[in-house]
Amino acid sequence: MGLWRYILVRFLQALVVLFFVSIATFLLMHAVPGDPVNSIIGERQAERPEVRAAIESQYGLDKPLPVQYFYYVKNLVHGDMGTTITDRKDVADELRLVVPATMELAFAAMLFALTVGIPLGIIAAVKQGKWPDHVARFLSLIGTSMPVFWLGLLLAYVLTYKFQIFPRSGQLDVGMRRPPQVTGFISIDSLLAGDTETFKSLIRHIILPAIVLGSFAMGIISRMLRSSLVAALNDDYVRTARAKGVSEFRVVRGHALRNALIPTITVIGLTFASLLAGAVLTETIFSW
Repeated sequence: MGLWRYILVRFLQALVVLFFVSIATFLLMHAVPGDPVNSIIGERQAERPEVRAAIESQYGLDKPLPVQYFYYVKNLVHGDMGTTITDRKDVADELRLVVPATMELAFAAMLFALTVGIPLGIIAAVKQGKWPDHVARFLSLIGTSMPVFWLGLLLAYVLTYKFQIFPRSGQLDVGMRRPPQVTGFISIDSLLAGDTETFKSLIRHIILPAIVLGSFAMGIISRMLRSSLVAALNDDYVRTARAKGVSEFRVVRGHALRNALIPTITVIGLTFASLLAGAVLTETIFSW
């Protein structure tokens, strides 16, 4: 199969998957308990038939489900996501405001996971069976098994309430204004505006939620790298390098680690997607 044919097949498969996902999402929205009309106009106004009929006509709720689905897909294709029920704001505008914050937190969490997880995995593999290995494996186990909401509340209590090292909530200090929006990322926008105080405030506020969110990814990366590196250190080419008198540092860095990172990089990509999905609890705990 040629490259372009492969790309075309994968693209068509992606369209099929998106089609079924859109149907599932549409049906789930209708299966959720509650009446959206009551949320928009209130229960008292909803009792009036003419008001209810007007709202249902405006949102197409008086039409059959297939017709509603057609308009749903049509609006999505044109980038029209409608307005929020509570405050009547454009959903696309709201996403442009909040999605960069989630991405920023996910990038910071992944940076923590890589900075801590990779050294832990290397230490655990090189010192296999010794106390550094046991400590690294214990920390990885804590990261993967500790619930995010419990870890967040625990660290917030210890590091914020008891020792007052990090701020408790929010992205910036109280009363501090966001920099002019260019990219939506406060870190980048503050640097573009030359506002170092806002940048420092963001760093102080993002450290704790990034640790909480990135702890699971840190544990996965550390365990995966340890497993791959232990297998690589027992391969024939590593024994040959050692027999030639190559130092242990060069054996690990130049030979075994390169091969061990191949499956680890795949896991890093998958865990980053899980960070985006798991950011909801972390953002709620720290009012992000």
